[in-house]
Amino acid sequence: MICEPIRVLSADEMEKIHQTALVILDEIGLRIDSGTALAYLQKGGARVDWEARQVKFPKQLVQTCVDKMKLDYDNPERFPEKMAVRYSHIRFRKEPHRIHPDFTVSAGGFCTRIYDLEGNRRSATLDDVRRSIHMVNKLSAVDYTGLPVSDQETPYEIRPVAMAGELAKYTTKFGGIETFKKEDIPYLIEMGAVIKGSEEALKKEPILVGYAEARSPLCLDHDMAEIFIEYIKRGFPQTLDTMPNGGATAPVTAAGNLAIGVAETLGALVLAYAVDETAIVGVDIIPSYADMSNGIFRYASADRVPLLVARVQLISEYYGCPSGVHGGKTDSCFVNIQTGIEKAMTTVFPVLAGAVGIGTVGHLENAVTFSPQQLVIDNEVVRYMQRSLHPIEVNEDTLALDTIRRAGIGGNYFSEEHTLKHFRGEQFFSDLFETMPWSSAHAPEIKGMDGRAREIARLLWEEKPEPVIDTDQIKAIERIVSRARNDFLG
Repeated sequence: MICEPIRVLSADEMEKIHQTALVILDEIGLRIDSGTALAYLQKGGARVDWEARQVKFPKQLVQTCVDKMKLDYDNPERFPEKMAVRYSHIRFRKEPHRIHPDFTVSAGGFCTRIYDLEGNRRSATLDDVRRSIHMVNKLSAVDYTGLPVSDQETPYEIRPVAMAGELAKYTTKFGGIETFKKEDIPYLIEMGAVIKGSEEALKKEPILVGYAEARSPLCLDHDMAEIFIEYIKRGFPQTLDTMPNGGATAPVTAAGNLAIGVAETLGALVLAYAVDETAIVGVDIIPSYADMSNGIFRYASADRVPLLVARVQLISEYYGCPSGVHGGKTDSCFVNIQTGIEKAMTTVFPVLAGAVGIGTVGHLENAVTFSPQQLVIDNEVVRYMQRSLHPIEVNEDTLALDTIRRAGIGGNYFSEEHTLKHFRGEQFFSDLFETMPWSSAHAPEIKGMDGRAREIARLLWEEKPEPVIDTDQIKAIERIVSRARNDFLG
């Protein structure tokens, strides 16, 4: 197995990025549009300008919180050990920075659009939600899912709770869920408790947990701050997701981009400990660049690859928070060669950098549009990567000296018992990737990888989704959604 993770930053360079983030927080600070957050931070030792809603963080205060976080990660008794989040999963225990052959893969993304199997890009429906979740259930390489698509006919105000209800009913591969406001949180927690049996059990193995996200540069909106605080107060894990966009909402240089992203997430770390000194909290950044021809946030360009590697190294190695990252992404709007290249490269590099997971897969168009066909292909790309990380075993059996003697010079190994015993474990078999001569590959009945993926997707899509929980749980989930509908819509 490939053992040593790839790195793009030296220890000194990581320290410089961290120190720059401390200066940013101390001299510039964050704008936080929540009076609750400002009060907590002022009490915790930050300098608060209430009129400007600007918070400046003394360097020593931030460093103390970073040191505390690292100590918390050293605690083997702390739970939960891990949690699925919107785009992947994160771990809350310290471990050596390494390549993880058991890396996980997440679908989801709350896409508003679907590129369906008839070639139409359209708004997603409730039926699309259920069928997309069912597809994930059937794909072996996808471990977690949020909502691959979200029903656009469900009113915005109730959408996170209603979509979480669909996830609760139709899968056991629970990923994170979107949260639009803190009022969503009690309903999401109640649903999780229905699935896990109790709120205490849910805290040990959290599911359906929403998240907060910074608005680069250096802003934390009211709702995001309130969501973050509410989860911390209720004893659930949080990291603040931040997506600095180099050239648009962050410096165009990789180092400056990383520094501003680190500053944003460290500000939230201080807030978490100000709310609750026992908070289960980590740090996170998801950096990229703005395409200077159109301003779009790049998910899969070549320039983002070293940025993602640096991000994995910073968060996992320097800060000691093993976590997943964006991977299996594309900027293309088509199921085509560009998509294949970008999906492969953004899978390989984060995993080899030491990411514990990647996601979210099944997307086209900068994660705006979900494609059932692409999800099938992405599943196979992940299987390819998983097989690439299998270790090479060297022992008496695998060296096969007796078999070599028996086959001798000019012999073959097709009929050897040793071949029969080992070939399935040694070789990668795929329903999509081709290994055949030209004449067979061009036969009319063979449709190529994209065609076979479409056929597999169609078979899965046409299966009727069935709930995976019992009748009482279904009724409980539906009552929760109904209450939320009445509360939010009247």
